Amino acid sequence: MSTPEIPGYKTGTWTIDPVHSEVGFRVRHMMVSKVRGRFTDFTATLTTAENLTDSTVTVEVQLSSIATGNDQRDEHLRSPDFFDTDKNPAMTYRSTGLRADGDKWVLDGDLTLKGVTKAVPLTFELDGLGPDAYGGYRAGFSGTAEINRQDFGVTWNEKLEGGGLIVSDKVSIEIEAEFVLQA
Repeated sequence: MSTPEIPGYKTGTWTIDPVHSEVGFRVRHMMVSKVRGRFTDFTATLTTAENLTDSTVTVEVQLSSIATGNDQRDEHLRSPDFFDTDKNPAMTYRSTGLRADGDKWVLDGDLTLKGVTKAVPLTFELDGLGPDAYGGYRAGFSGTAEINRQDFGVTWNEKLEGGGLIVSDKVSIEIEAEFVLQA
């Protein structure tokens, strides 16, 4: 797809605005509900190219910044049972390609977590492009992906008496990203 098809598209280097962005997740708990969490410390750089499909994204998330609304659970998630943040402080994502999929886009990329790298496609929508109130220029995106945590060595679990597991293997990743074009 060529860039003129997206009104307001600009080439350049963009950095994420962490105040107006969120990297979150959702996972089934005890087979009956879903727990949500987010990471509060992350960086991302978007480089938009003349040919849109040559654009790239890199993301780094500090795993110790996990916030689920429960301190005890957050400490458990930081422990060797889950992220082992002392040995694995960050999770990274590096794009490897971009393609259209109907009215949405798919960002192909490599997710690295606990020393394991796997291809993870991220489906996203462009929410908007335009000038901000401070003389800058912004772009907004909403994205989702799904991973199996076992694939990344995040294997802790316990069986429930009535069957099933405390934590599902399937994890939904949810991203709201606002980027600012650098001068």
